[in-house]
Amino acid sequence: MEFNRNQFLMFGVIVLLFGVQFRTFESFTLSEKATHFIATRMQDSTAATTPLVAVGTVPHKVLRPPQWLGWSFISVGSVLILHAFGMKKPGG
Repeated sequence: MEFNRNQFLMFGVIVLLFGVQFRTFESFTLSEKATHFIATRMQDSTAATTPLVAVGTVPHKVLRPPQWLGWSFISVGSVLILHAFGMKKPGG
């Protein structure tokens, strides 16, 4: 399957907005359910054994993405958008 101009443009805009999102916020605090889900998948013994009913004892997981991650998403999104403008129009 070949991607056309519209698909490249939309994917570039989405990646660019993800980059802006990562640059806007310094950290993300996960909910209790998401923290428990990650703990069971990562084999964290203290949080994984705590049942979901007694979630108040599990501290919320805080994710701090590195600074370069936002910039890389912004740059890749910008390149995809510019590439989309260089392609010929679909159907024409």
